[in-house]
Formats: sequence, C-alpha cells, structure tokens
Amino acid sequence: MATEFSTQIGAGSDIGTVGTLFQACAELHADRLAIEHRGRRVTYGELLDRVRRLTAVLAARGLQRGDRLGLLSRNRPEYLEIELAAANLGIITACLNWRLAERELTYCIELVSPKLLLVEADLAANLPPAARANPILEIGPEYESELVRQDGRAAPCVAQPEDGLVILYTSGTTGLPKGAVISHRAMVMRALVFSSELRIAPHDTFVAWTPLFHMASTDHALATLLRGGTVIVIDGFQLEPLLTAVSQHDIGWLVLIPGMVEAFIDGLKTQRAKVKGVRVCGAMADLVPPHAIAAVTELLRAPYLNSFGSTETGLPPATRALIPLGEVPASLSKRQNAFCEIKLVDTSNNEVAPGEPGELAIRSPTLFSGYWKADETNAHDFRGGWFHMGDVFRRNPDGSLDFVDRAKYMIKSGGENIYPAEIERVLLSDDRITEVAVVRAADARWGEAPVAFVACRDNAQLTEAELAELCRRELAGYKRPREFRFIAFAEFPRSTSGKVQRHELERLLKAST
Repeated sequence: MATEFSTQIGAGSDIGTVGTLFQACAELHADRLAIEHRGRRVTYGELLDRVRRLTAVLAARGLQRGDRLGLLSRNRPEYLEIELAAANLGIITACLNWRLAERELTYCIELVSPKLLLVEADLAANLPPAARANPILEIGPEYESELVRQDGRAAPCVAQPEDGLVILYTSGTTGLPKGAVISHRAMVMRALVFSSELRIAPHDTFVAWTPLFHMASTDHALATLLRGGTVIVIDGFQLEPLLTAVSQHDIGWLVLIPGMVEAFIDGLKTQRAKVKGVRVCGAMADLVPPHAIAAVTELLRAPYLNSFGSTETGLPPATRALIPLGEVPASLSKRQNAFCEIKLVDTSNNEVAPGEPGELAIRSPTLFSGYWKADETNAHDFRGGWFHMGDVFRRNPDGSLDFVDRAKYMIKSGGENIYPAEIERVLLSDDRITEVAVVRAADARWGEAPVAFVACRDNAQLTEAELAELCRRELAGYKRPREFRFIAFAEFPRSTSGKVQRHELERLLKAST
C-alpha cells in the first residue's frame, strides 16, 4: 500500500483495532446507553448499526485504507460514529478545528489531502474556497439519507494496529499546526492506561465537552465506547448541561481546564448542584490558581488530577499524582505513569543528574506515530528512539518530577535561564489573581527580561508594588519581572484547549513599545 507516512514506532502486535474492539463491546452491551446529547439517547446497538451503515457509505465513495477524511464539526454524536466508521476501513480522520482562520484551516486541509470532507451543515460556509473542490458530505439531512440507503450489514474491518486512526492538530505557538497521527495501537493503549491510572470503572460516564478535535475528548470518548460506558456530548463549556451531567451520572474523569474552573465553581455554588459521583476531576493543575483547585475538589468531592501529558503521548508521562480534597497545593510535583519509560536529557541527549533541569524524553505504547508529512521534525523529535517533548523537568530525590517549563518559553537574561512557569506559580499563590502569563521582552542591557500579564479577581485591589514585593520575597533578582501589566481575564488570548497563547501576548507587548 502506497503511503505518505511512515510510523516512528515499531510495528504493533495483534492487539485488535478500535473498530473491532468497539464492535465486540457494542454486541455485548447492545441495550446500554452509549451516547447522550441534548436529550437524544443512542444505545450501543443503535450506534453499531449507524457505524456499519456509515462504513458502507465511505466504502461506496471509494475511500480505502490509508486515505484521509477531513471532519469539520462541533461536538455531536456523529463525530464519534464517523471516527469509528473510518476506523473499520483503516481511514484516518483528520479532526479539523472549526475555529481556525481561513489561512490556518486551508493549511490543515491541504496538509492531509482528504478524499472526502464531512462537514456540519452550518459550518459549510467556513470552508475556504480552495477546500470546496473536495468531495463534501454535509452532516445533516444529506448524511442521514445516505445512511438510510445502506443495509447495516457488518463488513470486514481491514485496519491494522499501526494504521493511523486520527490526526489531531497540535496548537501552533509560533507557526502553523502540526498533524499528530494517533494509531489504533496508541488509542487502545490510551484506553487501557485511562482505566488503570485513573481507576475508571467499565461503565463510568465521560462528559465530552471540550472540543472533539482535541485529545481530551476524542481519546477519552473513544476509550469509554471501548469499555461500555456512556459518553455525554456537550458542545463546549455550557454550565447548565455540565451541572446536569454531574448530578445524574457517575463520572470517571471530569475534565476541567484552565479558564473555566472558577466559572464552574460559581455555578456549583450558585445552583447548589448535587454531585452524584466523580472519581477524579481537573487537568493541567500548573495553570489553575491553587485556591480554585481546593474549592472545586471540595464541591465535587473528588481529587484533582495533577496531569502532565500531551496530544503526542496521551495520559503519560507524568499524570499519576492526585491533589486531595480541599488542599491548596504547596507543590505540584508530578508522578511518573506506569506503561512508559522516561529520562531527562541535556542538549547533547545525555541524561542529567538528579535535581538538574533536562528535557523529558519518553518511550511508551501510548505514543503517537509522528507528525504527518514532517520527516525532518520526526527525525529530530524521535532521535535515539525516544520522543523528545520539549518540556523541561527536574527529578526529585523521591522520584517525583517538577515541571520547569517549555524549553521554547525559556528567557535568557544576562546569561541566566529564566523559566516563566516558576514566576507564574509565585504570582498565582496570591488568591486575588485568577490568571497570569509571563513572557519575554527585549531588554537593551540583559538581552531579554520577563514581563508578567496579570488578571485579578472581580473587585480585587492589587498593586504593582504588591506584586513586586511578592516576587522579591520568593524569587532571585534576575527572575523578577521588570514590568506587570494588568488585563482582564477575558483579554488573555487562548487556544481551544484553554492554554494562554504567549506568542500573542509577546506580539501585543512589541506593538505597545
């Protein structure tokens, strides 16, 4: 089979594929609730029938193993059945971000050369002119009529474990996104790691409210459908449906991300929502104010996940630590996951001594297969048989790991290395602050210097002098921001996963000087 992509990981064993494993689960649990969305309830038997019909639709349109289809849609049940149907045929679903600008979306579509675009009807107008030359199937009446014309008979699943399952686009911090290829092998292993590391029970519910074009929702929604659990599909952060979900379902992992935790807390308090059961909540604890972590764990009666993973790695390498109920964390040290090997290396790929900062490199069966059409990047990032993440950590004497920062965010000031995350953690210790981001600024004397953008809680009174004093007490002189800029919480530019886009703040900084 001709292919434009060669895997960076060794060939997988016969572990089954997402398509075959879903079929086995659906046949066993035909009457169980698979997906719920806006009052619509789909059982496993009904979902299997729709997936089989869609598989026939894709085959009739000439799509074959190794082809790509582009999926441009908000969160809805069809998103998951499209991924599952494509999985049967060994077709790779490129999960397109409908929020992208025309230039970015054009690039993401052209990168993967899709044989077919499946587009939510009211997003069709978002398609760039160049993309409209592709065959298009609108999700809506046209999609439903094509399903009806098929008989729903089972067809052989031709995919292999190392075939690509989905392409998830990583956030471009300085340039255009990269397409990370997640194989069947990686997705199956991610499902197993979720269950093992987060103690997820077979029938636990997952709430897919973050975009399905991101790993948190796609990875865990598919994992849930391989176990026999229920996926509640919500299109984005909507407080009422989220509160309903936590009051009616036993939830395994409730994803909470920076930028929405405090609004969720306010909703829980205001509406006095009852929580049926949550095993674990949260993600990306480093980016959430510590007082908010304490508050939400108390309200949900669930520990907070002190996570560190990525689109490329899944839940590993270091998402084993939990923050107890009601605790304002003084430390956010990570714990290495099972099912992975990691090491910390210097710029020459030599392992660093304990306590020294080094880039994290990982080997794991959950790893992605590489970036689509990016041979040079793949060769660099997978050098020596390890995937190098670009994130800097220190190993503590007890084996835990302290996140230092993204290597590319490091500020070089007068020959000293400054990691913004360290400054941000100090500033977030003040409970009047709801968001902070430290970025680099050109400095005539030192080359570069840190500048802090800060958002305060409503009606909070906070001065630059107070922040300077806090940093004076907690940080070495060369690490202290040369300037503090107060902006509203809503003014922080964010990616769709809630992360602050530092390059946009740096651009704002340059424009104002």
